[in-house]
Amino acid sequence: MNPEILTRAGADLADEVGFDRVTVSELARRFEVPVANLYSHVKNSADLKARITLLALEELADRIEVALAGRAGRDALVAVGDVYRSYAREHPGRWSAAQRDLAPAAAAESAGPRITRMTRAILRGYELEEPDQTHAVRLLGSVFNGYVNLEAAGAYAHSSPSPDASWTWILGMLDSSLRAWSPQPQEERTSD
Repeated sequence: MNPEILTRAGADLADEVGFDRVTVSELARRFEVPVANLYSHVKNSADLKARITLLALEELADRIEVALAGRAGRDALVAVGDVYRSYAREHPGRWSAAQRDLAPAAAAESAGPRITRMTRAILRGYELEEPDQTHAVRLLGSVFNGYVNLEAAGAYAHSSPSPDASWTWILGMLDSSLRAWSPQPQEERTSD
């Protein structure tokens, strides 16, 4: 056993039982070893969960990178949005982990900044400059994460049109909004 094996096993456990239910004790039961055996590899359940969060962000970033290759504009937007949605469906526990806050030092070292840079790469196809680019990154993150989280919670399961139809429509509206984006006048750009 080593920290990487335990982290992957913890991530698998999170997908199976939910991220909130992952503990070192539960992982020890899965490996059929005393809990004390795992403490030489992970400090505690919080450490294990932080490691799962870092793994999930890395996996998500790797998928986004592959999806973005050779794409721009709407194609890139749809590809990245679809990565978020498919990752959450395939790995619900990891997805929950990826939504978790990390300590500032860990966050800076995580794949989170890489995901932000790749989101900015999508926006190159729309020719946005700062601060509009930052607003657009936040818009995309809010829509992708919000839709995926609501869908995972079953919010769209019992109504028409289908969640797939809504997703396609939403991505089209995002594309239209980004293409039509016009910068705010300088005096409106001040922050509170």
